Amino acid sequence: MEWLSGDSPVPAHWRGAVVALGNFDGFHLGHQAVVGRALARARAEGLPALVVTFDPHPARLFRPDAPPFLLTSIAQRMALFAAFGMDGALALPFTRALAAEPPEAFVAEWLDARIGAAAVVTGTDFTFGRDRAGTVAHLATLAAARGIAAETVAPLHAEGGIASSTRVRAALREGDMALATRLLGRPFTIAGTVQHGDKLGRQLGYPTANLDLGAYVRPAYGVYAVRGRLADGRVLGGAANLGVRPQFDPPKELLEPHFFDFSGDLYGQPIAVELIARLRGEARFPTLDALVRQIDADCVAAAQLLAGFAPAL
Repeated sequence: MEWLSGDSPVPAHWRGAVVALGNFDGFHLGHQAVVGRALARARAEGLPALVVTFDPHPARLFRPDAPPFLLTSIAQRMALFAAFGMDGALALPFTRALAAEPPEAFVAEWLDARIGAAAVVTGTDFTFGRDRAGTVAHLATLAAARGIAAETVAPLHAEGGIASSTRVRAALREGDMALATRLLGRPFTIAGTVQHGDKLGRQLGYPTANLDLGAYVRPAYGVYAVRGRLADGRVLGGAANLGVRPQFDPPKELLEPHFFDFSGDLYGQPIAVELIARLRGEARFPTLDALVRQIDADCVAAAQLLAGFAPAL
């Protein structure tokens, strides 16, 4: 899949595409239904299939002080679009200038002039343009005037409600990784570069690969069974603490996975950590020996759980 820049018109070979348009943070089952419809239409009509998303997330522009909430980085989203089978993906730079454009200008400048879309597919709740004034009905009218077909996909119901980013975030904040996984269609994954830490895990006999949580939504603090994906393609099982490490001062918010049967130096390397299940909440123990005994038990529990989990893909 080709990752396109939002700073210039799309290449000639992608013009006339069926466009799936939306933010798609998390690329959960509901998003997959929208993108899947665009892909199916493109294949049926012999046209390219293109995803158009936004970066940064619009909510970050309008609420810069909001707590971290992202389910996926832009790089993760692009990888997910590629795995889904899309031909190309375009990340529009979401700036105040773009946000201030009236709906008519967005359709004329972006969908028509810059992208050259033949058709556009959105969810029914998609809004666009200044003050979010553009609705899907508005989009259909404006697009039709420029020869662009517009189609909407109804919300997808799953697990007792609508599959939405809001529900995924709520499940993660409650530590319900099973529900989050079912809504996403895969485990929630935090990706980053391994950083140097205080080497406390190594001193306890459990070296960890520390990741900053960055802009990701904060799942419930606690100890998790995890699966790590290394840059060389290896997939490792492990146990991780996610939180502020109440045993140690000063508090420091980190994801600290310990991978089983692994020895090596991961510092400075990119890894992705899948949160498979929450084993327990964070706790402070009376002694370091008591902490180590609990870590021993956590690793046994994590290994048993991972042994029964679906194979790594």
